[in-house]
Amino acid sequence: MRFLHTSDWHLGQTLHNFDRTYEHQCFLDWLLDTIDSEQAEAVLICGDIFDNANPSAASQKQLYHFLRQARSRTPHLNIILIAGNHDSPGRLEAPGPLLDAQGVAVVGHVTRGPDSQIDLERLVLPLKNRRGEIAAWCLAIPFLRPGDVPRVENALDPYMEGIALLYRQALGLALAKRQPGQAILALGHCHMVEGRISAESERRIVIGGSEALSSAIFDPAIAYAALGHLHLAQNVGGQTRLRYCGSPLPMSFSEIGYAHQILRIDLDGEAVADIAAIPVPRAVELLRVPARPGPVDEVLALLAALDQLPAPSCHQTAPYLEVRVRLDAPEPGLRTRIEAALHGKPVRLVKIETTRTAGDAGDAIALSLDQLEQLQPDDVFRRLYLQRFGNEAPEEQLTAFAELLLAASDQAAV
Repeated sequence: MRFLHTSDWHLGQTLHNFDRTYEHQCFLDWLLDTIDSEQAEAVLICGDIFDNANPSAASQKQLYHFLRQARSRTPHLNIILIAGNHDSPGRLEAPGPLLDAQGVAVVGHVTRGPDSQIDLERLVLPLKNRRGEIAAWCLAIPFLRPGDVPRVENALDPYMEGIALLYRQALGLALAKRQPGQAILALGHCHMVEGRISAESERRIVIGGSEALSSAIFDPAIAYAALGHLHLAQNVGGQTRLRYCGSPLPMSFSEIGYAHQILRIDLDGEAVADIAAIPVPRAVELLRVPARPGPVDEVLALLAALDQLPAPSCHQTAPYLEVRVRLDAPEPGLRTRIEAALHGKPVRLVKIETTRTAGDAGDAIALSLDQLEQLQPDDVFRRLYLQRFGNEAPEEQLTAFAELLLAASDQAAV
Protein backbone atom coordinates (compact mmCIF):
# COMPACT_ATOMS: atom_id res chain seq x y z
CA MET A 1 0.00 0.00 0.00
CA ARG A 2 1.17 3.55 -0.76
CA PHE A 3 0.10 6.65 1.13
CA LEU A 4 1.04 10.32 1.29
CA HIS A 5 1.80 12.21 4.52
CA THR A 6 1.12 15.95 4.60
CA SER A 7 0.44 18.49 7.31
CA ASP A 8 0.29 22.12 8.43
CA TRP A 9 -1.45 23.62 5.43
CA HIS A 10 -2.61 26.69 7.40
CA LEU A 11 -5.29 27.55 4.87
CA GLY A 12 -6.31 31.19 5.27
CA GLN A 13 -2.90 32.32 6.48
CA THR A 14 -1.69 35.78 5.57
CA LEU A 15 1.94 36.86 5.40
CA HIS A 16 2.09 40.28 7.04
CA ASN A 17 -1.42 41.01 5.68
CA PHE A 18 -0.74 39.59 2.20
CA ASP A 19 -3.38 37.03 1.25
CA ARG A 20 -1.97 33.61 0.29
CA THR A 21 -5.04 31.98 -1.23
CA TYR A 22 -3.30 31.73 -4.59
CA GLU A 23 -0.31 29.87 -3.13
CA HIS A 24 -2.48 27.46 -1.20
CA GLN A 25 -4.54 26.74 -4.31
CA CYS A 26 -1.37 26.06 -6.29
CA PHE A 27 -0.35 23.54 -3.63
CA LEU A 28 -3.75 21.83 -3.54
CA ASP A 29 -3.85 21.57 -7.34
CA TRP A 30 -0.33 20.13 -7.31
CA LEU A 31 -1.32 17.66 -4.59
CA LEU A 32 -4.28 16.42 -6.66
CA ASP A 33 -1.94 15.75 -9.58
CA THR A 34 0.60 14.10 -7.26
CA ILE A 35 -2.03 11.73 -5.86
CA ASP A 36 -2.65 10.63 -9.45
CA SER A 37 0.97 10.40 -10.56
CA GLU A 38 2.11 8.57 -7.42
CA GLN A 39 -0.90 6.23 -7.52
CA ALA A 40 -1.53 6.87 -3.83
CA GLU A 41 -4.13 4.87 -1.98
CA ALA A 42 -4.38 7.14 1.07
CA VAL A 43 -3.63 10.70 2.16
CA LEU A 44 -2.98 11.41 5.84
CA ILE A 45 -3.33 15.09 6.84
CA CYS A 46 -1.87 15.69 10.29
CA GLY A 47 -3.45 18.86 11.61
CA ASP A 48 -3.36 22.65 11.33
CA ILE A 49 -5.54 22.41 8.27
CA PHE A 50 -6.56 26.01 8.86
CA ASP A 51 -4.49 28.86 10.23
CA ASN A 52 -6.96 29.75 12.96
CA ALA A 53 -9.97 28.38 14.80
CA ASN A 54 -12.39 30.62 12.89
CA PRO A 55 -11.37 30.12 9.25
CA SER A 56 -12.84 32.21 6.49
CA ALA A 57 -15.55 30.85 4.21
CA ALA A 58 -13.03 30.98 1.35
CA SER A 59 -10.47 28.79 3.12
CA GLN A 60 -13.15 26.27 4.14
CA LYS A 61 -14.36 26.16 0.55
CA GLN A 62 -10.76 25.47 -0.56
CA LEU A 63 -10.54 22.46 1.74
CA TYR A 64 -13.87 20.90 0.83
CA HIS A 65 -13.38 21.50 -2.88
CA PHE A 66 -10.02 19.69 -2.65
CA LEU A 67 -11.55 16.75 -0.76
CA ARG A 68 -14.35 16.40 -3.30
CA GLN A 69 -11.95 16.54 -6.23
CA ALA A 70 -9.54 14.06 -4.64
CA ARG A 71 -12.26 11.49 -4.10
CA SER A 72 -13.78 12.13 -7.52
CA ARG A 73 -10.47 11.65 -9.33
CA THR A 74 -9.37 8.68 -7.17
CA PRO A 75 -12.51 6.88 -5.88
CA HIS A 76 -10.55 4.29 -3.88
CA LEU A 77 -8.57 6.99 -2.00
CA ASN A 78 -8.58 6.93 1.81
CA ILE A 79 -8.38 10.41 3.38
CA ILE A 80 -7.91 10.98 7.11
CA LEU A 81 -7.68 14.44 8.69
CA ILE A 82 -6.91 15.21 12.31
CA ALA A 83 -7.17 18.58 14.04
CA GLY A 84 -4.09 20.55 15.04
CA ASN A 85 -3.67 23.17 17.75
CA HIS A 86 -4.64 25.93 15.27
CA ASP A 87 -7.89 24.16 14.31
CA SER A 88 -11.28 24.26 15.98
CA PRO A 89 -12.12 20.57 16.62
CA GLY A 90 -15.87 21.18 16.47
CA ARG A 91 -15.72 23.28 13.32
CA LEU A 92 -13.50 20.73 11.59
CA GLU A 93 -15.88 17.88 12.49
CA ALA A 94 -19.11 19.77 11.73
CA PRO A 95 -19.45 18.45 8.14
CA GLY A 96 -18.40 14.98 9.31
CA PRO A 97 -21.60 13.14 8.24
CA LEU A 98 -21.28 14.52 4.70
CA LEU A 99 -17.55 13.78 4.56
CA ASP A 100 -18.09 10.23 5.87
CA ALA A 101 -20.37 9.60 2.90
CA GLN A 102 -17.49 10.72 0.66
CA GLY A 103 -15.01 8.36 2.34
CA VAL A 104 -13.23 11.13 4.25
CA ALA A 105 -12.60 10.59 7.97
CA VAL A 106 -12.20 13.66 10.20
CA VAL A 107 -11.12 13.41 13.84
CA GLY A 108 -11.18 16.74 15.62
CA HIS A 109 -11.35 15.72 19.24
CA VAL A 110 -11.66 12.77 21.59
CA THR A 111 -15.24 11.83 22.54
CA ARG A 112 -16.56 9.90 25.52
CA GLY A 113 -19.54 7.62 25.96
CA PRO A 114 -22.26 7.76 28.66
CA ASP A 115 -19.87 5.92 30.98
CA SER A 116 -17.26 8.68 30.50
CA GLN A 117 -14.95 6.21 28.78
CA ILE A 118 -13.08 7.38 25.69
CA ASP A 119 -14.57 6.15 22.42
CA LEU A 120 -11.52 4.41 20.99
CA GLU A 121 -13.40 3.01 18.01
CA ARG A 122 -13.53 6.39 16.27
CA LEU A 123 -9.77 6.81 16.77
CA VAL A 124 -8.78 3.49 15.16
CA LEU A 125 -9.56 3.56 11.45
CA PRO A 126 -8.95 1.06 8.65
CA LEU A 127 -7.02 1.95 5.49
CA LYS A 128 -8.00 -0.01 2.41
CA ASN A 129 -5.95 -0.64 -0.70
CA ARG A 130 -7.25 -0.17 -4.23
CA ARG A 131 -8.75 -3.69 -4.11
CA GLY A 132 -10.87 -2.72 -1.09
CA GLU A 133 -8.87 -4.88 1.33
CA ILE A 134 -7.75 -3.56 4.71
CA ALA A 135 -4.00 -3.00 4.42
CA ALA A 136 -3.40 -1.02 7.61
CA TRP A 137 -4.96 0.36 10.78
CA CYS A 138 -4.49 4.02 11.65
CA LEU A 139 -4.46 5.54 15.13
CA ALA A 140 -5.98 8.93 14.26
CA ILE A 141 -5.08 10.97 17.35
CA PRO A 142 -5.70 14.74 17.01
CA PHE A 143 -4.05 17.50 19.01
CA LEU A 144 -4.85 16.63 22.60
CA ARG A 145 -5.99 19.02 25.28
CA PRO A 146 -5.98 18.04 28.99
CA GLY A 147 -9.66 17.07 28.93
CA ASP A 148 -9.06 14.71 26.01
CA VAL A 149 -6.66 12.32 27.72
CA PRO A 150 -7.48 9.49 30.14
CA ARG A 151 -6.80 10.08 33.83
CA VAL A 152 -3.64 8.51 35.23
CA GLU A 153 -3.69 8.19 39.00
CA ASN A 154 -0.69 9.52 40.95
CA ALA A 155 1.01 10.70 37.76
CA LEU A 156 3.89 13.15 38.01
CA ASP A 157 2.67 14.74 34.77
CA PRO A 158 -0.99 13.74 34.22
CA TYR A 159 -1.16 15.33 30.77
CA MET A 160 1.93 13.67 29.32
CA GLU A 161 1.20 10.32 30.90
CA GLY A 162 -2.42 10.57 29.78
CA ILE A 163 -1.28 11.04 26.16
CA ALA A 164 0.98 8.00 26.39
CA LEU A 165 -1.87 5.94 27.87
CA LEU A 166 -4.28 7.00 25.10
CA TYR A 167 -1.82 5.88 22.42
CA ARG A 168 -1.39 2.55 24.24
CA GLN A 169 -5.14 2.05 24.47
CA ALA A 170 -5.65 2.87 20.80
CA LEU A 171 -2.78 0.58 19.84
CA GLY A 172 -4.30 -2.23 21.91
CA LEU A 173 -7.55 -1.93 19.96
CA ALA A 174 -5.70 -1.82 16.64
CA LEU A 175 -3.71 -4.94 17.53
CA ALA A 176 -6.95 -6.72 18.40
CA LYS A 177 -8.48 -5.75 15.05
CA ARG A 178 -5.60 -6.35 12.65
CA GLN A 179 -4.98 -9.50 10.72
CA PRO A 180 -1.53 -10.83 9.74
CA GLY A 181 0.08 -8.62 7.11
CA GLN A 182 -1.73 -5.44 8.14
CA ALA A 183 0.44 -2.51 9.28
CA ILE A 184 -0.30 -0.13 12.13
CA LEU A 185 0.17 3.62 11.59
CA ALA A 186 -0.20 6.51 14.01
CA LEU A 187 -1.10 10.15 13.47
CA GLY A 188 -0.25 12.92 15.89
CA HIS A 189 -0.11 16.69 16.13
CA CYS A 190 2.41 17.52 18.81
CA HIS A 191 5.91 18.73 19.60
CA MET A 192 8.28 15.82 20.10
CA VAL A 193 11.48 15.91 22.16
CA GLU A 194 14.42 16.98 19.94
CA GLY A 195 12.04 18.45 17.37
CA ARG A 196 13.48 21.58 15.76
CA ILE A 197 11.09 24.53 15.68
CA SER A 198 10.83 27.51 13.34
CA ALA A 199 11.72 30.81 14.99
CA GLU A 200 8.70 32.76 13.73
CA SER A 201 6.07 30.16 12.85
CA GLU A 202 4.89 27.47 15.22
CA ARG A 203 2.76 28.39 18.19
CA ARG A 204 4.37 26.93 21.30
CA ILE A 205 2.36 24.17 22.98
CA VAL A 206 2.93 24.36 26.73
CA ILE A 207 0.43 22.64 29.02
CA GLY A 208 1.15 21.96 32.67
CA GLY A 209 4.77 23.06 32.26
CA SER A 210 5.42 20.43 29.59
CA GLU A 211 6.09 21.15 25.94
CA ALA A 212 7.60 18.11 24.20
CA LEU A 213 6.55 14.46 24.09
CA SER A 214 8.88 11.50 24.26
CA SER A 215 9.18 9.26 21.22
CA ALA A 216 8.55 6.37 23.63
CA ILE A 217 4.80 6.97 23.21
CA PHE A 218 5.10 5.26 19.82
CA ASP A 219 5.41 1.54 20.46
CA PRO A 220 7.70 -0.50 18.14
CA ALA A 221 4.54 -2.18 16.80
CA ILE A 222 3.72 1.11 15.05
CA ALA A 223 5.30 0.91 11.61
CA TYR A 224 5.11 4.65 10.91
CA ALA A 225 4.07 7.76 12.86
CA ALA A 226 2.90 10.66 10.69
CA LEU A 227 3.38 13.86 12.68
CA GLY A 228 2.25 17.44 12.32
CA HIS A 229 3.00 20.78 14.04
CA LEU A 230 6.67 21.43 13.23
CA HIS A 231 7.19 23.11 9.86
CA LEU A 232 10.69 21.77 9.23
CA ALA A 233 10.66 18.29 7.68
CA GLN A 234 12.57 15.99 10.05
CA ASN A 235 12.60 12.64 11.74
CA VAL A 236 12.46 12.26 15.52
CA GLY A 237 15.32 10.94 17.58
CA GLY A 238 17.03 9.46 14.55
CA GLN A 239 14.08 7.11 13.91
CA THR A 240 13.02 7.24 10.28
CA ARG A 241 9.61 5.78 11.16
CA LEU A 242 8.74 8.89 13.25
CA ARG A 243 8.48 11.79 10.81
CA TYR A 244 7.36 15.38 10.45
CA CYS A 245 6.64 16.07 6.78
CA GLY A 246 6.76 19.82 7.44
CA SER A 247 4.58 22.57 5.98
CA PRO A 248 4.01 22.65 2.21
CA LEU A 249 4.93 26.33 1.86
CA PRO A 250 6.97 28.74 4.00
CA MET A 251 4.80 30.31 6.70
CA SER A 252 7.39 32.96 7.59
CA PHE A 253 10.71 34.32 6.37
CA SER A 254 12.49 32.03 8.86
CA GLU A 255 11.42 29.12 6.61
CA ILE A 256 13.01 30.40 3.41
CA GLY A 257 15.65 27.67 3.40
CA TYR A 258 13.32 24.77 4.20
CA ALA A 259 12.88 21.93 1.74
CA HIS A 260 9.09 21.98 1.73
CA GLN A 261 7.70 18.58 0.86
CA ILE A 262 5.20 15.83 1.38
CA LEU A 263 6.25 12.26 2.12
CA ARG A 264 5.43 9.11 0.16
CA ILE A 265 5.41 5.92 2.21
CA ASP A 266 5.21 2.40 0.80
CA LEU A 267 4.11 -0.45 3.03
CA ASP A 268 5.08 -4.07 2.57
CA GLY A 269 2.77 -6.03 4.81
CA GLU A 270 3.25 -4.89 8.39
CA ALA A 271 6.44 -2.91 7.71
CA VAL A 272 7.53 0.22 5.88
CA ALA A 273 9.34 -0.63 2.66
CA ASP A 274 10.28 2.88 1.54
CA ILE A 275 9.97 6.56 2.51
CA ALA A 276 10.57 9.26 -0.10
CA ALA A 277 10.30 13.05 0.01
CA ILE A 278 8.41 14.75 -2.83
CA PRO A 279 9.37 18.45 -3.10
CA VAL A 280 6.48 20.92 -3.25
CA PRO A 281 6.95 23.58 -5.96
CA ARG A 282 7.08 27.09 -4.52
CA ALA A 283 4.50 29.24 -6.29
CA VAL A 284 5.81 32.51 -4.82
CA GLU A 285 9.38 33.15 -3.69
CA LEU A 286 10.37 34.82 -0.44
CA LEU A 287 13.40 37.13 -0.59
CA ARG A 288 15.52 38.58 2.19
CA VAL A 289 17.66 41.54 1.14
CA PRO A 290 20.32 41.42 2.34
CA ALA A 291 20.74 37.96 3.86
CA ARG A 292 22.17 39.63 6.99
CA PRO A 293 21.17 43.12 8.17
CA GLY A 294 23.36 45.82 6.55
CA PRO A 295 23.78 49.62 6.67
CA VAL A 296 21.18 51.74 4.91
CA ASP A 297 23.23 52.81 1.88
CA GLU A 298 24.40 49.25 1.20
CA VAL A 299 20.82 47.95 1.43
CA LEU A 300 19.51 50.63 -0.93
CA ALA A 301 22.16 49.67 -3.49
CA LEU A 302 21.10 46.04 -3.30
CA LEU A 303 17.45 46.99 -3.75
CA ALA A 304 18.38 48.93 -6.90
CA ALA A 305 19.76 45.69 -8.37
CA LEU A 306 16.38 43.94 -8.08
CA ASP A 307 15.66 45.12 -11.64
CA GLN A 308 17.52 41.98 -12.67
CA LEU A 309 14.77 39.71 -11.31
CA PRO A 310 12.53 38.10 -13.95
CA ALA A 311 9.17 39.78 -14.37
CA PRO A 312 6.36 37.82 -12.63
CA SER A 313 3.63 36.37 -14.79
CA CYS A 314 1.05 38.22 -12.67
CA HIS A 315 0.88 40.25 -9.47
CA GLN A 316 0.10 37.12 -7.45
CA THR A 317 3.43 35.53 -8.32
CA ALA A 318 5.62 38.57 -7.47
CA PRO A 319 8.11 37.58 -4.72
CA TYR A 320 7.56 38.69 -1.14
CA LEU A 321 10.41 40.88 0.10
CA GLU A 322 11.81 41.42 3.58
CA VAL A 323 14.32 44.27 3.78
CA ARG A 324 16.88 43.97 6.61
CA VAL A 325 18.58 47.13 7.77
CA ARG A 326 21.11 47.72 10.55
CA LEU A 327 20.72 51.15 12.13
CA ASP A 328 23.35 53.03 14.09
CA ALA A 329 21.01 55.99 14.60
CA PRO A 330 17.31 56.76 14.05
CA GLU A 331 16.23 56.95 10.37
CA PRO A 332 12.81 58.69 10.30
CA GLY A 333 12.58 58.53 6.50
CA LEU A 334 13.69 54.92 6.15
CA ARG A 335 10.44 53.50 4.73
CA THR A 336 10.15 56.32 2.22
CA ARG A 337 13.71 55.74 0.97
CA ILE A 338 13.14 51.99 0.69
CA GLU A 339 9.82 52.39 -1.15
CA ALA A 340 11.44 54.84 -3.54
CA ALA A 341 14.26 52.38 -4.25
CA LEU A 342 11.70 49.65 -4.93
CA HIS A 343 9.51 51.71 -7.27
CA GLY A 344 8.78 49.64 -10.38
CA LYS A 345 10.63 46.57 -9.06
CA PRO A 346 8.95 43.15 -9.55
CA VAL A 347 8.56 42.46 -5.80
CA ARG A 348 6.07 43.01 -2.98
CA LEU A 349 7.49 44.72 0.11
CA VAL A 350 6.20 42.72 3.05
CA LYS A 351 8.41 43.74 5.93
CA ILE A 352 11.23 46.09 6.92
CA GLU A 353 13.27 44.54 9.70
CA THR A 354 15.40 47.10 11.51
CA THR A 355 18.22 45.96 13.77
CA ARG A 356 20.13 47.95 16.31
CA THR A 357 23.41 47.08 17.98
CA ALA A 358 23.14 46.19 21.65
CA GLY A 359 25.91 45.77 24.20
CA ASP A 360 29.52 46.94 23.99
CA ALA A 361 31.06 47.65 20.61
CA GLY A 362 33.51 44.80 21.13
CA ASP A 363 30.74 42.29 21.76
CA ALA A 364 27.81 43.43 19.64
CA ILE A 365 24.59 41.45 19.53
CA ALA A 366 22.13 42.40 16.79
CA LEU A 367 18.49 42.14 17.83
CA SER A 368 15.57 42.74 15.50
CA LEU A 369 12.36 44.35 16.73
CA ASP A 370 10.56 41.04 16.22
CA GLN A 371 13.17 39.28 18.36
CA LEU A 372 12.78 41.91 21.07
CA GLU A 373 9.01 41.35 21.08
CA GLN A 374 9.55 37.61 21.58
CA LEU A 375 11.81 38.04 24.62
CA GLN A 376 10.33 36.79 27.89
CA PRO A 377 11.13 38.55 31.22
CA ASP A 378 13.63 35.84 32.19
CA ASP A 379 15.35 36.27 28.80
CA VAL A 380 15.80 39.98 29.52
CA PHE A 381 17.15 39.19 33.00
CA ARG A 382 19.65 36.70 31.60
CA ARG A 383 20.88 39.17 28.98
CA LEU A 384 21.24 42.04 31.44
CA TYR A 385 23.08 39.85 33.92
CA LEU A 386 25.48 38.67 31.22
CA GLN A 387 26.03 42.24 30.02
CA ARG A 388 26.67 43.52 33.57
CA PHE A 389 28.79 40.70 34.98
CA GLY A 390 30.19 38.91 31.94
CA ASN A 391 28.87 35.44 32.84
CA GLU A 392 25.63 33.47 32.98
CA ALA A 393 23.18 34.19 35.80
CA PRO A 394 23.41 31.55 38.57
CA GLU A 395 20.43 29.31 39.20
CA GLU A 396 19.60 30.88 42.58
CA GLN A 397 19.37 34.31 40.95
CA LEU A 398 17.05 32.97 38.27
CA THR A 399 14.88 31.31 40.92
CA ALA A 400 14.68 34.52 42.95
CA PHE A 401 13.72 36.49 39.83
CA ALA A 402 11.00 33.95 38.99
CA GLU A 403 9.60 34.29 42.51
CA LEU A 404 9.51 38.08 42.17
CA LEU A 405 7.62 37.79 38.89
CA LEU A 406 5.11 35.40 40.46
CA ALA A 407 4.62 37.71 43.45
CA ALA A 408 4.08 40.69 41.14
CA SER A 409 1.57 38.69 39.08
CA ASP A 410 -0.33 37.66 42.22
CA GLN A 411 -0.39 41.27 43.44
CA ALA A 412 -1.71 42.50 40.10
CA ALA A 413 -4.51 39.94 40.25
CA VAL A 414 -5.72 41.15 43.65
